[in-house]
Amino acid sequence: MKVSLNWLKEFVDIDQTPTDLAESLTMAGLEVEGLEHKAQNLNDVTVSRILDIKPHPRADRLSICQLYTGKQEVSVVCGAKNITKGDLVPLALPGITLPNGMLIKETKIRDEISQGMLLAEDEMGLTDDHTGIMILPDDLIPGQTLSNAMDLEDWILDVTLTPNRIDCASIVGIAREIGALTKKKITIPEIHIEESDILIEDLAQVDILDTQGCPRYAAGLVDKVKIGPSPFWMRYRLHSCGIRPINNVVDITNYVLIELGQPLHAFDYHRLGDRRIEVKRAENGQAFATLDDQTRYLDDQTLMICDGKGPVALAGIMGGLDSEIKENTTTVLIESAYFNPTVIRRSSKRLSLTTEASYRFERGIDIGGVDLALKRSLMLIQQLAGGNIARGIIDCYPEPWSPPKIILRANRANEILGTSIATKQMADYLSSLTMAVKVVDQNRMEVSPPSFRVDITREADLVEEVARLIGYNNIPVTLPAIRPAEEDVSELVLRDRIKAMLVGMGFIEIITYSFISPKSADLLIAGEKSNLRSFVKLLNPLSQDQSVMRTSLIPGLLSTVRLNSLRGQDDLRIFEWGKTYIKGEGELPQEKQVLAALITGFGSRQEWYQEGREADFFDIKGVVENILEELGIEGSEYKRNNPKEGLDPHEYARIHFSGSEIGAIGRVSKEVMEGYGLEKSAFILELYIEPLLSLVAWEKKFTPLAKFPSVRRDISVIISCSTETAMLVSIVKEMGKGLVESVDIFDVYQGKQIAPQEKALALRISYRSNKKTLTDDEINKIHEEVIDEIRRQTGGRLREGPKDGNSR
Repeated sequence: MKVSLNWLKEFVDIDQTPTDLAESLTMAGLEVEGLEHKAQNLNDVTVSRILDIKPHPRADRLSICQLYTGKQEVSVVCGAKNITKGDLVPLALPGITLPNGMLIKETKIRDEISQGMLLAEDEMGLTDDHTGIMILPDDLIPGQTLSNAMDLEDWILDVTLTPNRIDCASIVGIAREIGALTKKKITIPEIHIEESDILIEDLAQVDILDTQGCPRYAAGLVDKVKIGPSPFWMRYRLHSCGIRPINNVVDITNYVLIELGQPLHAFDYHRLGDRRIEVKRAENGQAFATLDDQTRYLDDQTLMICDGKGPVALAGIMGGLDSEIKENTTTVLIESAYFNPTVIRRSSKRLSLTTEASYRFERGIDIGGVDLALKRSLMLIQQLAGGNIARGIIDCYPEPWSPPKIILRANRANEILGTSIATKQMADYLSSLTMAVKVVDQNRMEVSPPSFRVDITREADLVEEVARLIGYNNIPVTLPAIRPAEEDVSELVLRDRIKAMLVGMGFIEIITYSFISPKSADLLIAGEKSNLRSFVKLLNPLSQDQSVMRTSLIPGLLSTVRLNSLRGQDDLRIFEWGKTYIKGEGELPQEKQVLAALITGFGSRQEWYQEGREADFFDIKGVVENILEELGIEGSEYKRNNPKEGLDPHEYARIHFSGSEIGAIGRVSKEVMEGYGLEKSAFILELYIEPLLSLVAWEKKFTPLAKFPSVRRDISVIISCSTETAMLVSIVKEMGKGLVESVDIFDVYQGKQIAPQEKALALRISYRSNKKTLTDDEINKIHEEVIDEIRRQTGGRLREGPKDGNSR
């Protein structure tokens, strides 16, 4: 909802800056999403008087206007026809930039110099009117800035309301909140109307045939009105709040809607059959043409406003074509009513028709403010459209509303909020919200909310109001005393350690929804019996795209990559720590804590000291190795015995430790990437947290620095391409008899010098004893045993000219 600050100031004294006010409202639960500074670009637009108008000598549709700016006379070429000599108009001189971005320049139009531009209302962003140049009031003085002369500068607050705070869907509603927050009194619009001698009961009749759907219906009547455009001040306010001006009577109903929050409807009295109103349900299949020129088919649950001949409006939603206000309307019947929120909501949803009126009615408006809004509209119609107001109003109110009485216990409120507020202070807070408060004793008070606070029905609602007025940021933060299970502590510690490591490696944490689309399994090309299809379905999903619980974190990662890719960000390192949910045989799903990470784009950027390169399989493998090494998990194995859904079958590995699978890594398959509309390769890792917990070395132990020197030996061996490198490393460590300190692969070769199905690996082995200095004979013996075992297990052979060397 858009709210004018100047309009608010008519009802409550505001000392805060617009920014501070927005912050106060947000902290009180009324989120201000945006602030717009209106008319700030109009300080250079000048009030000018037209001294003379002459036809353009070379253009029939143009004229040359001579204007006085208060300082000088200027000549402007203009095509508008609504201006006359002596009018005051807004003038933009050369060098001024209008709100729409147009820069005014001195120019020649058909050989005549134009030293500026006369402006229409829409060109200044004031309204959407472009019928002609804006004619200013005669009491202004040439030379004044337009913004100051007409008090145009304003701030518009874009307030987002929660569904329960419909009382704030008005200027007065927001003003009430500001008054309560700043301890200022608010003023309600005063009503002064002059009524004729003719009683409204002699002119119109109202019958409520469905009191459940319409508990209250009020009507007033104005005769001899003159339909025309609204004055500028009203059109400006409506436009600022997002309402399109139509004519003075319709604009007044919208004005009161924004000001007081009460939807109104204006009927052409002479087009109402039998001059009567009936409120009743429609018939099944009944057709009705609404104001938007659409024919809608109704059911017997739709509440209708009817005259003596048939329906004239969808109650609380939209009026009908046959009774709308037109230029020749002279007598107006104004409707102000309260309709059952459930009835309006159901009809609005079934008809797929939402309006400003239905938005308010279906949430519950102020049943006690129906007559005030009606009288306010009658007063404005009399002021702006003329006419005679019939004496009295029709107010059908068979069962008047009575306020509930709610007991609030101060100790209970303090217990919930974690505060120590006195009973009297709580009573003062609630009284500032126009609630009737009666202190029962030192701990209890009886509270009756006003009719516009339909959301206050129980003690917890009152506690929330106290919290809002204290200020959520002023309530001390306290954590409940809990004793977590030992395994929970371990998981939290592990989570924090892994997250810190990933952030240190350049990753960014993301958090995605646990609700996803069942199509996610199709995108991952999961088999029919795959766990990825064992979805837990939601009973009441927000949409089809969020109708099941996720069985994998990978769809969330890839969706995030796609979202960033659409915005030109293709280089990402992201991760998520979260749960997956696999439907099992029991009532509850299997919940698994999983870490998933993804790399796409650059593996390393081009710098002066290095060439840039794309990320590859070994980047994501390196991330896993760093994590496992930091956690003290040594001896993990990478196996390719069972392809994993979503990963390239030629570039993946499952991570095992002591026979248990603890994760997987790999390139996302091309088909999956195409399903997400992605072109660059992406590499993913998954680590399963539950099996990791038992493997983590929670304590790090210091290893003394080596006292004896190491001995290095290099081997270059030719093996089959199908032989995994890890196998060679395992053989070396196994045959090293505890003396192998490290094994590094420093070269891989595939080329013309060896067969296509072979590869040459160069290994550097470091031998060291922590008890003595190793001799060459001891090293050579172990080294030969290592080479023999490699030959035996892999069928490999030493490459000619191996790189052998030793150092101490």
